[in-house]
Amino acid sequence: MKAIVVMPTYNEARNLPEIAKQILSLDIDGLQMLIVDDNSPDGTGQVADELAAVYPGRVDVIHREGKMGLGSAYLTGFARALELGADFVCEMDADFSHSPQYLPLFLDKINDYDVVIGSRYVKGGRVDPRWSFRRRFLSWGGNLYARLVTGLKVKDATAGFKCYRSEALKGLELGKVRSDGYAFQIEMHYACHKKGYRLAEIPIFFGERGSGESKMSFKIIGEALWRVWQIRWRY
Repeated sequence: MKAIVVMPTYNEARNLPEIAKQILSLDIDGLQMLIVDDNSPDGTGQVADELAAVYPGRVDVIHREGKMGLGSAYLTGFARALELGADFVCEMDADFSHSPQYLPLFLDKINDYDVVIGSRYVKGGRVDPRWSFRRRFLSWGGNLYARLVTGLKVKDATAGFKCYRSEALKGLELGKVRSDGYAFQIEMHYACHKKGYRLAEIPIFFGERGSGESKMSFKIIGEALWRVWQIRWRY
């Protein structure tokens, strides 16, 4: 079995070494990392190269010329992971909002499903208590809005911590995906839904980022608000 964790990075130099250590210390045969860095000004790309030297054959790095968006970073990473012969492709953030401890659960559950999603909004799922009311409201409200517009049955439509069977990724028309940010996650879930894939959600604790600044912006939120309508009519 080969499972590859695709991890886009932008200014994650302080978080990357520790999260890589935690991922690669898991007792999972064939587990690898693929870091997709968008020319981070804080030197994340160099840190990623150093990790590739420390963990030969277990860490691969893609360097992109600039900040090109989360969605395109994942699509680039998915394509490379499939080229490398991954049986399963996971995606997660580099900032510790997604804990590596859930990866064994994902890879166990994926035996019975096409996609396994780490969910904040199923029973047992939760977010960091340090989240402000405004952040909780935007997250919950945006998720509800996306589900109502698209008809998605998953409880966490904007979840970005998940695992795909390689066959499921290959079966999607990834060249058709246009969204970034939260909208990218919604579009991927909707594409899987339209394909009739078996989706499972497992409860996770969504933590506060380890260090650095959040990538969330009003631009990303705004895109998600209008993009969901486009997603609904394009598939």
